[in-house]
Amino acid sequence: MSAGSSSGGGEQWAWLGLLKWTLAHQDGTRPSSESPAITMMSDEDKAFLETVMAEGIIDEGERMKFILQEFSKAMDYYKHTASSSSITGSTTGTSTSQEEKEDQQEPPAPPNEDDLEELLQELRDIVEQVDYARGFVNLKGCHYLLGAISAMTTTTTTTTSVPVVPTELRNMCLGILATLAQNNPPVQKELLELGAIKTLSEQFLLETTPLSTKTKIMQALSAMVRCYDFTEAVFEALPQAPLLMVQGLSSDPSVANSSLRAKTLFFLRAFLASDNGTPVRANKFQHAIAMIADTDSQYLNSNSNNDDFVAIQLRESALALLQQLLERRLAVTLLLQRKQHLASLGIQRIQQLRAAKGEEAELTSVELQLWEAFLIRLARTEPEKEEIVGE
Repeated sequence: MSAGSSSGGGEQWAWLGLLKWTLAHQDGTRPSSESPAITMMSDEDKAFLETVMAEGIIDEGERMKFILQEFSKAMDYYKHTASSSSITGSTTGTSTSQEEKEDQQEPPAPPNEDDLEELLQELRDIVEQVDYARGFVNLKGCHYLLGAISAMTTTTTTTTSVPVVPTELRNMCLGILATLAQNNPPVQKELLELGAIKTLSEQFLLETTPLSTKTKIMQALSAMVRCYDFTEAVFEALPQAPLLMVQGLSSDPSVANSSLRAKTLFFLRAFLASDNGTPVRANKFQHAIAMIADTDSQYLNSNSNNDDFVAIQLRESALALLQQLLERRLAVTLLLQRKQHLASLGIQRIQQLRAAKGEEAELTSVELQLWEAFLIRLARTEPEKEEIVGE
């Protein structure tokens, strides 16, 4: 689903029709091919249902289905709004498709976005449980979330493509994707087959994507890619992956904020230091590594007016990453080229940390240990015998 599909209808909305069909034929607890024939409820079943309702017991599977139904109604509204905008801005005298004619008739009621956010938050809580996450996959829920996230349209006053779904709801959908994929290989495989890694990477690199959404995209990508060899391999081969990491680590406030930098660094560290990490991978992401190893950057240098808990965590993660790279003999040449600067900064920082007292000493104790361990590892690291050559 590319940003180029800007009509508000057609192929980029095919998932919405599929959602409605799936909700009518599946309950999310088993594949559609195994779903039993629909039968009328018996008196015994009705009595049981009344008891369940009276006791306040929630059927999580049915609740997921209900939330997706409400989600479907909201998407009908956003689709209609996008289609109407596209039709209004089109050249007069052109023929109107049957779908566009239907969109102009009986406009759906606008959703209550606060209520919808609450429902999506409830859905996120439900799919934290592995069994319900897989039930959500049976309902093709990942497909629908990706459709809502990537649906774009072109306004009548500009040729720039903009999201159809409001930012807060897109961010909620991204949060659900991250929850679904976290340490869940079957869901990661499903998202891989749907092209989610490429889709989200492209959305991240759009200039019109707000920082809050970029942060959620990075979190979702991290959950999809980490700890699964297939998704790691796909992300490594993605041409825009190195640029995505560089932008996520940027010190430019218009490109990245502290939350985005923290999530990017967490992702990069797990990705490079994974069991599947290789010198070739480290070489491909060398620009991101160089940003971390820059002694003038906020990742190592504490000379900042905002030396809060987040800044301390960034330095700890950066030092842990650099030490892991040396232990695994990854990016050795790149780091040894900066050896003198790293050692100088490290000695200075260790002196400052050892002189700290009270609460400051407690907050920076881990950073002190990391600096000491890193300098020892840096001093003992031998140069590579030959340069790493890319694939």
